[in-house]
Amino acid sequence: MEIILKQDVPNLGDKDDMVTVRNGYATNYLIPQGFAIMATPSVKKMHAENLKQRAHKDAKLREEATALADKLEGIQVTLATKVSATGKIFGSVNNIQIAEALAAKGFEIDRRNISITEKDTVKEIGIYDATVKCHRDIKANIKIEVVGED
Repeated sequence: MEIILKQDVPNLGDKDDMVTVRNGYATNYLIPQGFAIMATPSVKKMHAENLKQRAHKDAKLREEATALADKLEGIQVTLATKVSATGKIFGSVNNIQIAEALAAKGFEIDRRNISITEKDTVKEIGIYDATVKCHRDIKANIKIEVVGED
């Protein structure tokens, strides 16, 4: 079934993307939750017209996102947290803490646009990589340094 996404859906697509999914996924989850609408011929026509009108605005957003990604690229954020004697963190470091640290440096980034690229969560002292999504396909890589509190 073809659907048009009304908002970003992780591992599926971004807002205004037209994607093909299984019927049950669309009718039982995406459409009732308001994440998507069914792509009928009339909706496809309206969608194409809206995209054409929005192209200029999207170019400006893309330009701003590129500038933000250039500023963010290579920035290192230091997070102090409580640790045990062996260097293990009590709890873990998450994207909310990273967003707060970036806000302290002057970058207002939504926590949902930050992902830690490690396979598992950050549970030890060290330097980790994270990715900040600035626009659909524009991303910046930052370093997270986790240190122990004194």
